Formats: sequence, C-alpha cells, structure tokens
Amino acid sequence: MPADLLRRTGGTAPAVPVAPPRRRTRVFALIEARWAAAALALFLLALPLQLAGVSAWSWGPLYALTYLTGGWEPAREGLRALGARTLDVDLLMIVAALGAAAIGQVRDGALLVVIFATSGALEALATARTQDAVHSLLDLAPATATRVSADGREETVPTADLAVGDTVLIRPGERVGADGRVVAGASEVDQATITGEPLPVAKGVGDEVFAGTLNGTGALRVRVERDASDSVIARIVAMVAEASETKAPTHLFIEKVEQRYSLGMVAATLAVFAVPTALGATLADSLTRAMTFMIVASPCAVVLATMPPLLSAIATAGRHGVLVKSAVVMERLGQVDTVALDKTGTLTEGTPRVTVVRPLDGSGLTDDDLLTLAAAAEHPSEHPLARAVVDAARARRLHLSAAEEFTSVPGVGVTATVDGRTIAVGAPARPSDGTNDDAAALAGELAGELAGGLAGEVEDTGHTAVVVRRDGVPVGVLGLADRPRPEAAATVAALAALTGRTPILLTGDNSRAAARLAAETGIAADDVHAGLLPEDKVRAVRRLAADGRTVLLVGDGVNDAPALAAAHSGIAMGRVGSDLALETADAVVVRDELTAVPAVLALSRAAHRLVVQNLVIAGTFICALVAWDLTGELPLPLGVLGHEGSTVLVGLNGLRLLRDAAWHRAAGPGEPS
Repeated sequence: MPADLLRRTGGTAPAVPVAPPRRRTRVFALIEARWAAAALALFLLALPLQLAGVSAWSWGPLYALTYLTGGWEPAREGLRALGARTLDVDLLMIVAALGAAAIGQVRDGALLVVIFATSGALEALATARTQDAVHSLLDLAPATATRVSADGREETVPTADLAVGDTVLIRPGERVGADGRVVAGASEVDQATITGEPLPVAKGVGDEVFAGTLNGTGALRVRVERDASDSVIARIVAMVAEASETKAPTHLFIEKVEQRYSLGMVAATLAVFAVPTALGATLADSLTRAMTFMIVASPCAVVLATMPPLLSAIATAGRHGVLVKSAVVMERLGQVDTVALDKTGTLTEGTPRVTVVRPLDGSGLTDDDLLTLAAAAEHPSEHPLARAVVDAARARRLHLSAAEEFTSVPGVGVTATVDGRTIAVGAPARPSDGTNDDAAALAGELAGELAGGLAGEVEDTGHTAVVVRRDGVPVGVLGLADRPRPEAAATVAALAALTGRTPILLTGDNSRAAARLAAETGIAADDVHAGLLPEDKVRAVRRLAADGRTVLLVGDGVNDAPALAAAHSGIAMGRVGSDLALETADAVVVRDELTAVPAVLALSRAAHRLVVQNLVIAGTFICALVAWDLTGELPLPLGVLGHEGSTVLVGLNGLRLLRDAAWHRAAGPGEPS
C-alpha cells in the first residue's frame, strides 16, 4: 500500500490535506543506469590516460572493465536469446565491440559499449517513467480510513481492509479511501485526478465518490461499494498493465521482420568483410568496415518505433479517465471511419426528466398546480417515471401533500388520495365509443378526448405522455423524456470532423424519440435506426463492416454488448455502463463525458503519426549510415553515435504523448480534460 497521504495531530482534528507524492523512478534505482554509469566513468578514466601516451598497462585494464560493466548484461540477454534460437540485436552490438577490440580499436569498441549501455539505460528509464505515470494513481488513495461501526464507534483501519458495505467517515480535507456512495453529509469533492473535471463537484446523499478524490469543507459518510482491487484507480492500473503486455499489429510485424533482418544483416556483414579482403584490402580495414556496418545496420530504432507512442497514449488516456485495454486497441481506434452511437445512457443522461407540463383548458390549474398533484400522488412510487415527476417538483421547490390510499397498477399508473381528492397518474386512456349519456361522464369523456389529443401531440415530439386525472376527470398532461447529455451535440460534431462521416444512431427506443434526439444532436435522419433488438444492432454493425467501414460502437447497456463485440472497436460509458458492456468493450470512459470519445480517437491518430515518424527517422538513419559505410570511410565512433543516437531519438519521440498537452490537443480547445 502507498504511504499515508494525510497526517492528523490526533483526536478529531481535521486532517491537513497533503498533495499526493508523484511517483518518479530515480535514475540510479535502475540497474541498467548503474552499470551504464560505471562503464562511462571507467571510459572517462581510461581515455585521458591513453591520449597522454602513458603505458597501456594503465588504461588497458580500465577499458577491459568498461567492456565488462557495460556489456555483460546485453551479452547475457543476447546469449539467452541465442539459446532460444533467436538472434538478438544486443548480441550483435557486443560482437561488434569485441571485433573492434580484436583489430586494435579498443577505444572505439569501448565507446560503442558505453553508448549502447547508456541507450539501454535511457530505454529502461523511459519505460519506468511510463509506468510511473499510471501507477502514481495508486498513491492518490490514502493508506488508512476511518470506519464507522453500526453503533457509531470510529476506528482507523487500512483501506485494504475495507469491505463492501462498510461505512467510512471522510473528514474535510481528506482523500476518499474507497469507491462508494454518500449516505450522509454534503460537501464538494475534487475529482480532477480521476475524471479530469476542473472544478469540485457537489456531493450529497446518493452521489457516488471515487477513491483518491479530495474532499472539500464538509464531512461525508460513504458506504463502500467496491473492493480496493476493483476501484476506478485499480482498474486503470490493471488495464494499462494488461495493455503493456500486448503488442500492436505493427509491432508484431516488425518483430517478425527483425529476425529475418538480423540474419540477413549477419550475412551482409560477412560479405562486407570477405569481398574487400578478397579484392586485396587489408584485414584490419575490412574488419573495421564490417563491424561498422553491423552496428549501423542494426534495427534497434525500428524495433523501438511502435510501442512507446502507443503505451504513452494509453497512459495519458488513463490519467484522463479513458481506459484503453491494450496497445492493439489504441492502434485500432485511430483507424475508425464510422461511429455508431447508442441512445439511452450514451447520448442521453439515461434517466427520464419532466420536460413538458400542460394543464388542460378549464381545469383551473397552473403548471405548478398540475405538477404538484402528480408529484404528490407519485411520491410513494419507486418507478423511474414517478421519480422523475417528484424530482421535477422538488426542483421547483413545490410543497407536496401527503398521499393516502396509494395503489399502483403495473403498465397503467398510480392512484392516491391527495387533500381529499382522488388523483390518478398514468398512460392515456383509449377513446370512448360515445354510448354513455350521463352528463358528468360525457364531460369526463370530452376532457379525456382533449387529454388524448394533447397526449398525442406530446408523444409526436418524442416524449412519453402521462395523463393526470382528478376525481376521474383529466386535468393535464406531462411529457417525460431522456435528456441529451450537455456535450452530445459537440461530440457528434467532433466525431464527424474526425471520421468524415456523421455518426449513426442505433437504439431500441421508438422512432419518434430517436428522431427528436437526432435533431437535437445533429445526426442526419437517414442515419437513425430505432426499435432495434440486440441482434438488430449486431446486424447493423456487420452491414456497415461489409460496406468496408471500420466501425466504432459506443454504448453502455447489456443490450449493447453483442454489438460492442461485433464492432471493429467498442467503447463503453463506464459510470452508467453495465458490467457486461464494460467487459466486452475495448475501452471504457470512466468519467461520464462523451467528449472523451473523440479525444481518445484523436490521441490514437497522434500515436500513429508518431509511429510513422519514428519509422521514417530510423529508416533514414540506417540507410544513410549504411550507404556511407559501403561507399566511403565511416569512422566507427561516428557510426556508433549515429546508430545509438537514432535509437534514443526514436524512444524520446514516442514518449511525447505522455505530456498532458497531448490530451489537451486531442480534446480540442475548450473541451474538458
């Protein structure tokens, strides 16, 4: 577990917030760096002695130790690879250094060993820093938490010992120790480390909080809902660790080519040595040229061209709330040219809200009166539509009378007595056949027809209509709809700009609701596919793929899981997504922001551009140095510097995406990050 991030002076004094330490691997914590430093120090001791013309017995042993300290580890790895019938470039470098020493160029061979060891240390450091960027998230979670027992007793326990169902107290200024839901208290929580939100978010009873986020000025009691190993932070680390073990297709291709290339390079090196020797060149000159050729033609930089950009992109996306499950996925996301979006919970908030309040003429009710009656009757109900009506009344701060004699009929609605009047809230009634002659009943039927007509108008706009009746007579209609996310339209526009095609809407909802949402978010009417069952979504995705499109599906529900698996790539909305969707998807948006989808696509494309840049850099250096060696006199030290310099340059270029600026550029100006 990470070290304690918060210190208390004792008693119940509030904790003093301390910024979480940033993991940063020290250079000399790496064994590669220590051996490289030793080799460099020995070389720098030997070089002036040799240049001063002193006895070789003074500088010779120092050069020998340089070979040993800088070359033993690459030699060991190379021999292991050779034992597995694989030719490793590390072994080729050591052979080249020993070959240089064999022809009397001990200094040049030692320089090669020093530069090669330094290059290896830089690669190890770059890999460690990439891992630091992800694993530092673990340090955000405090080592201990205050657990509150059923009798109110408080005890300090390690966060690793917290179990689902435990209640923890989060004091002002403390970091949240576990993912859970607020059961008491109110405060503002800084979630920037997890969701990327720039401002603290108000939290009250029922709201979710994440481990590692920083509590504000209020005290919260939180019921733990996830084990520490299943927290958002832990999932980020686990998924990136899994991604680090995978290889992108480009990388696998290069690894396959590397073996054949290395064998061909050995054959070419022998030819570079044998042909000039046969034509009369001196043995020393031929061997020097051959050793230089072996060094400059080695594919070290090419092999290093692909994984650093992709892993850097994964780490950066993870820090900003998008979990990409592998380097293969990160590479594939950049190839997407068509995006299919689910509706409920993806483009919309996933919860119905009252958007239309229409009292009937002659009812004598205002909008607030109608909503008050409906909310009072619905208050005891747990139905999602009932919750939406009650929430709308609370948002307007309306006073709700107590409901008595409450009854609920599934598929029909609810009935309750409110202030002595019978209030019914439910689906529109079917039209009467007109045979009832009772005046009161006839008046009720006329009101019902008016309500039915109004309900039809509301439904035609993509809303769910609910009729409110008082003592059996309709008095108004409410329209409920699932609101688009605030960022839905901007996301659709960004995806269209990235892919060159407007996203497609795939939903199981009715066509009217789908058309309304499409109009609000900028999706073309021809790209709306409504009333789809899960298998219908799969067929729609496969039709797009059959047309030669590379499809990304963005969804959240169980019904989206088959289509997520069928698509070229799948992204799930993590906060509202089902477990099945999260498992099936290739990437997960932990923060509930759609704008992260185009951002991660843009980041993937940036990673691809860096891979191409790296391959061009590596290929250019190899071709130029090889041509120089074959057609002219390339000094061995210069060949070493050129080869190892290109390897370091490619590695550092690939790490550019670790910077937060890379995400800001991908998200675009003005987008949240």
